[in-house]
Amino acid sequence: MADDASLHKTPLYDLHVELGARMVPFAGYAMPVQYDGVMAEHNHTRAAAGLFDVSHMGQARVSGDEAAFEALITADLGALGVGEQKYTLLLNDQGGIMDDLMISRPDDGDLFMVVNAACKDSDFAHMRSRFGSRAGLHELNDRALLALQGPQAGAVMADLCPDAAKLVFMQASAVTLDGMDLLVSRSGYTGEDGFEISVAAHQADALARRLLSDERVKPIGLGARDSLRLEAGLCLYGHDMDETITPVEASLVWALAKSRRERGDFPGSARILAQLEAGAEKKRVGILPGDRAPAREGTQIVVGGETVGVITSGGFGPTVGGPVAMGYVRTDLAKPGQPVELMVRGKSRPAEIAKTPFAPHRFYRG
Repeated sequence: MADDASLHKTPLYDLHVELGARMVPFAGYAMPVQYDGVMAEHNHTRAAAGLFDVSHMGQARVSGDEAAFEALITADLGALGVGEQKYTLLLNDQGGIMDDLMISRPDDGDLFMVVNAACKDSDFAHMRSRFGSRAGLHELNDRALLALQGPQAGAVMADLCPDAAKLVFMQASAVTLDGMDLLVSRSGYTGEDGFEISVAAHQADALARRLLSDERVKPIGLGARDSLRLEAGLCLYGHDMDETITPVEASLVWALAKSRRERGDFPGSARILAQLEAGAEKKRVGILPGDRAPAREGTQIVVGGETVGVITSGGFGPTVGGPVAMGYVRTDLAKPGQPVELMVRGKSRPAEIAKTPFAPHRFYRG
């Protein structure tokens, strides 16, 4: 796989190979899936601090008329102050989710955003086509992105970069570390306290080695990244949401700013506001299988012999100590505790609808 010339390589590719990672294709990139094993990496991140390479994700700055950008998403950019970050959704004209992204205003300059790797080309093309001459989009292909996640991430950062450690959840700032200019946000996608760190590509290896020199930090691959975000009840684009799913159906109404709902000025607002008023036909829920058999993506959810939904993410949750899953069911069956059946390899297995997150969030809020 490592010789596959068709795959892109992040600035940390050589470091991954040096550290003994098993590399796999992911979103067009050669990425580390694991180093010491998914279970060990998952548990280390929950107990100490894990370092993730997320350089395959898209980074960009948006300049000009912010209203042109706001018209495509669900956030209220007027309420996004300097040093703040928001999770938001890029919607198509029917209110379907084109991507989920993070937007921040780390300084007095342009907005900074991070989008999913598999969507970045289509996201940026869509934005440019809608911006016209009103706003500019500047891709930051010369930057890498690292994520430091876990209950000891704050202490690690306090030793290396005290200014970054002063941030609280969903704050962002430009800082320097060993002469490197970084854009740091206190966020991540594991449910743990942590940081996402944008750094010039040519400095990424040095930054990663600096972080890994702390004995509390270990490299973590895509396998544990997925089990961590699943336990945290966080959606994976292309699995738990796509262009056919609205924010209401995805249980992401909280990402739709109250002011935008009141103004009704976001893409697909007629459909989404109608769902807010009358309810959607289906809803994303957590699901706890009743035995040890994992329920993978595509598993049918059945009640009384009728298929009522499908699993969109599933696997073993090391922190939970058993299988966990997310999926969509008819809204009238979405209440926690509702018994359902999962069709796993042709056999019906018991399960129930459950609240998410499966593992409690531990974001640092000051």
